Amino acid sequence: MTIVICAMFACQSEQEMEFKRYYSSGQLIYQTHCQNCHGKEGQGLAALIPPLNDADFLKSNRAQLSCYMQNGLSGNIIIHSNNYNGKMPASGLTPIEIAKVLTYVQNSFGNQLGLFNLKQVETDLKVCK
Repeated sequence: MTIVICAMFACQSEQEMEFKRYYSSGQLIYQTHCQNCHGKEGQGLAALIPPLNDADFLKSNRAQLSCYMQNGLSGNIIIHSNNYNGKMPASGLTPIEIAKVLTYVQNSFGNQLGLFNLKQVETDLKVCK
């Protein structure tokens, strides 16, 4: 049995294993810090809190997502042709936690956008507006 488990991990690339680590940790961070507002399935809350299942928004705002998480977000955004004009508070998460939760969100709720690693978060945070 141990040999089978070791063989399974040996067949995975370092990037695949990193993705799985980020994703599973990100799920726990999401449940603790994000799920209360954005919902268990990332569905949001009616016209108050946007859903997280819009891959187009996530892709087109990829460089700003870390900033939104660290500093919060206010002002109008459009998701699925709906306007949201609320205020998301700063998350209080560390850069590695931001990377993990963004990996989870970007690969859940119908999204499949791949790894969002620590280096990307750190780069993005340096240029937050």
